[in-house]
Amino acid sequence: MDLDLRLKLLEQLYAIYGDFIRQQPLACTKGCSQCCTCNLTVTTLEGEYLRRKLHVEQHSDVLLHLLAVADRPRYRPSVTLNRLADMCVRGEDPPEEENDPDWGACPMLKKDICPLYAARPFGCRCMVSRKDCRKTGYAEVDPLVLTINDIFLQHIEHIDAKGYSGNFTDILLFLDRPEAAASYQQGQLGSPPEGLLANQPLFTLMIPPEHREAVAPVLKAIRGIGPKG
Repeated sequence: MDLDLRLKLLEQLYAIYGDFIRQQPLACTKGCSQCCTCNLTVTTLEGEYLRRKLHVEQHSDVLLHLLAVADRPRYRPSVTLNRLADMCVRGEDPPEEENDPDWGACPMLKKDICPLYAARPFGCRCMVSRKDCRKTGYAEVDPLVLTINDIFLQHIEHIDAKGYSGNFTDILLFLDRPEAAASYQQGQLGSPPEGLLANQPLFTLMIPPEHREAVAPVLKAIRGIGPKG
């Protein structure tokens, strides 16, 4: 599957999720950035989608901001979500992860507004809350929404199975290297560099029994995506 097609599939996934999440009772509003941290994880597919949506000036601005925080601590996952799902099925213990919200806000924020909002990765799209995080200090997410989020994250990784996952900063800086971007676009990535993880195809969906009926319409919509026109 070529990259252009995979980007179209990603955009369709974003649209399906948008239709779903707009039906949820959420407290999230413009300027609410409590959950926008530097610990965001993305796939190379999401990174490439974002890069293609940027104007030349925006691209330079993004890189300057990311380079300025490249030495700061941030969450770097030790397994991808599809790999974690396989581990759970096999009865293996997941690895311990270090993820500290005090590491700071997303480097892209400007006065609590995201300049990349229209093309934001899925991790940003699914970070929602039923109550105002600025008042509670944490996000309150319906368990069904969490399950739906995992379903989309697993499918995005599956579509990008020949790519990588990692922290937002690491993925964007990786794709800014001409040789890395060319290898990715040609589907010729090898072993991931330090800080990034190889994606894995989807073998097992993480759906609790109590949510199987409720997620059926969303799964049907996801399985119906494909080339348009």
